[in-house]
Amino acid sequence: MIHVIAVITSQPGQRATLLRAFNENTAAVRAEVGCIEYAAVVDREGTPAPYGADTFVVVEKWQTIEDLRAHAAAPHMVAYSQQTKELVKERAIHVLTPA
Repeated sequence: MIHVIAVITSQPGQRATLLRAFNENTAAVRAEVGCIEYAAVVDREGTPAPYGADTFVVVEKWQTIEDLRAHAAAPHMVAYSQQTKELVKERAIHVLTPA
């Protein structure tokens, strides 16, 4: 299994708009071959190390690295990237495997 943690920081004040676009794309991603989990999460109020008001984290699980690669190249992901590129300030994608 492949785990992905993507830390996405929007341009200031644009997280809600970026999350709306993310959520509109979620059903297409979850229908992809090999997708086990795909969800956005935000800081819980009062946490000791918050990412902040402009950041959200995408938690993903994929059956294989090939499935993840196909996801990245999927037409709906290419369209999502184009649609949101002006909204994203920074993105860090961590591809992980069980220890």
